[in-house]
Amino acid sequence: MYTIIDKIQLTEGIFKMIIKAPHIAKSWKPGQFVVLMVNEIGERIPLTIVDGNTYEETITLIFQVVGKTTALLASKNVGEQIYSIMGPLGKPSEIKRYGKVALIGGGVGAAEILPQARALKQVGNYVISIVGARSSSKLILVEELKSFCDEVHVCTDDGSYGFKGFVSDALSNLIEEGYRIDYVYAVGPVPMMKAVSKVTFKHKIKTVVSANPIMIDGTGMCGVCRVIVGGEIKFACIDGPDFDAHLLDFDTLESRLKTYIKHERKAFEDFMRCQCHG
Repeated sequence: MYTIIDKIQLTEGIFKMIIKAPHIAKSWKPGQFVVLMVNEIGERIPLTIVDGNTYEETITLIFQVVGKTTALLASKNVGEQIYSIMGPLGKPSEIKRYGKVALIGGGVGAAEILPQARALKQVGNYVISIVGARSSSKLILVEELKSFCDEVHVCTDDGSYGFKGFVSDALSNLIEEGYRIDYVYAVGPVPMMKAVSKVTFKHKIKTVVSANPIMIDGTGMCGVCRVIVGGEIKFACIDGPDFDAHLLDFDTLESRLKTYIKHERKAFEDFMRCQCHG
């Protein structure tokens, strides 16, 4: 069992949890994730590790309520326990000195670029972050990113804060303004990552994305998380989750993510209905 040490609601539907997990806290690296079960009969879901504290023996997870399991997780409070957390899983991100790097986070993806920003800055990069959300009320971790980044650019779909438009547009504008960018790392909704990839492909900028396919065991045994990269089948849990954005088949990834959408929606609605009626 894993005890919840702290829980903060960052904005509507997005939560930060600090959880006691000694073996993960001492060995995780940026880009890696855990597979979590809220209770012994629940499904397994992957969540990126945002931070780890070796002294406190804790890890930090940030997640958005999008279905039954994340809603159940959000209902847990400080002092309560999580049934199972397995990790760290996946290959760590490649952290080295590129020069000028741009980290792109859409929605809750802003949480996943935070450890990237910290690590890339520590090895001497000039770090630019571009984060986006539908509106200012949905933005998260802007101030935290400023602690590690040389520049933070904020985008909102409705123009309620910062640049009005998508993160891919903001990136394109920076390049057109003369920014020489040596490396891009993007994480967020598939259409967002695909749009970023199109921008960087034109300018021949090395680009990596954190793939987010359906996942079950996280060890390469089930094959559910398969993605197509450069025409070859890869498993995101053991070969990724980071992949070359210019080789990843985004269309197949997006299509597979929709496989169980009707079942997921019904399970979420049933869970919320039960919660409302006690």
